[in-house]
Amino acid sequence: MTGEGMETDEYIKAHIDAEPDYLHRLWRDTQLRLSYGQMASGHVQGRLLKMLTRMIRPRTVVELGTFSGYSALCIAEGLDEGAELHTFEIYDEQEDFTRPWIEGSPWADKIHLHIGDALKMLPPMNLHPDMAFIDADKRHYVDFYEMLLPMMPVGSYILADNTLWYGHVVEDETRQSDRQTLGIKAFNDHVAADDRVEKVIVPVRDGLTLIRKIKDN
Repeated sequence: MTGEGMETDEYIKAHIDAEPDYLHRLWRDTQLRLSYGQMASGHVQGRLLKMLTRMIRPRTVVELGTFSGYSALCIAEGLDEGAELHTFEIYDEQEDFTRPWIEGSPWADKIHLHIGDALKMLPPMNLHPDMAFIDADKRHYVDFYEMLLPMMPVGSYILADNTLWYGHVVEDETRQSDRQTLGIKAFNDHVAADDRVEKVIVPVRDGLTLIRKIKDN
């Protein structure tokens, strides 16, 4: 991030709701103890996730890609009483860090942490989420999307993170050889052409696509 970008980021943080102390401590611990700590949503996107959850008022949320639990806690913070979040993390070595932070949080009673492959685990659970957050393996974003959309009612929302992918999505095609970039580009093209949904990419952080289901077929 450039100096100007950093100044803008600090200005935004100074003019939005403060990051709750529990989440700030989780953010710090994530940066200190985990590789790729920058994957955690952080203050600005975390407040946005809470706000979107408040606006949508879902009863059941599915998150694909828990990592340290930061985004899960922000979503859970925005949930109404009685609503629930099912969050899936494929890497079992992540559980020792993440589960204590989730279970020790003020929102623990709203969160179900599942360790394993969501593509295999979620369909048999017969859930019908009215909101989903995709922030897992970029190579499988289209697979995640096509798994989720049929189980979600009309009027529900999918939020997809990292859809600008550090700007790689607009690079010359000869430089787009890595599978993560190709996965995000395929997802963006797939959603753009899908008339079952309306969609907008918000250029916050690394790109957040907001998708609303408007019909079943």
